[in-house]
Amino acid sequence: MKVLIINPNSSQEMTASIRQEMERISREDTEVRVERVEEAPPSISSLFDEALAAPGVVRLAQKAAEEGYSAAIVACFSDPGLEAAREASGLPVFGIQETTLHVVAAMGKKFTVLTPLASRVANKVEDVESLGLTRYLASVRALELSVEETDGDPYRTKQKVVQVARRAIEEDGAEAIVLGCAGMVGYAEELMRQLGVSVLDPTTVTLKVCESLSEAGALVIPRSSGGAKGNSQRGRSD
Repeated sequence: MKVLIINPNSSQEMTASIRQEMERISREDTEVRVERVEEAPPSISSLFDEALAAPGVVRLAQKAAEEGYSAAIVACFSDPGLEAAREASGLPVFGIQETTLHVVAAMGKKFTVLTPLASRVANKVEDVESLGLTRYLASVRALELSVEETDGDPYRTKQKVVQVARRAIEEDGAEAIVLGCAGMVGYAEELMRQLGVSVLDPTTVTLKVCESLSEAGALVIPRSSGGAKGNSQRGRSD
């Protein structure tokens, strides 16, 4: 299968980190390409940033459909442009936030989302509520690191994750930790050994969900990429 992984921000460094990890963990029969939204902000740290990134996400999803890709993944823990990308491309498009939150809930785990900045805590709570998963939410806690720092300073980020996650486990009853930023791609395995609970790296989880659905024959790929016209019945009249 062919999967396009869309980094909604314009950071070349984060795109390279995502590419390196996805190529490392993907199956031999999975062709992975990682592209960034060049016109987007260097990080997605606000609702405004999400809005700026969304058109580029849609454009890359349409491009993936035109080039015969099996699926696309939006690699940002806000899923900017997700629904529009699905409608416009006709492809199965997976958001790493939506996918991972459903997966951790399916595990029956009370989870804590670790988000980079305190200003995003309320947004993440709302996102969990919108998916109907509030009963599984232990808490949302901030690392007080920028998105750029989560990718650029792995050692400091992992130390901070351990510190904040241990408080979530002890004080909030968290049974699983969700790394709420694609900048922490590839960190989960080491952190899980230190914390002794499930730690989910959303970009990794989502790629593996795609591969599993393909292997199970459940990933329906459109016969042709009709774009928005081909999905006109899904649109709303308002």
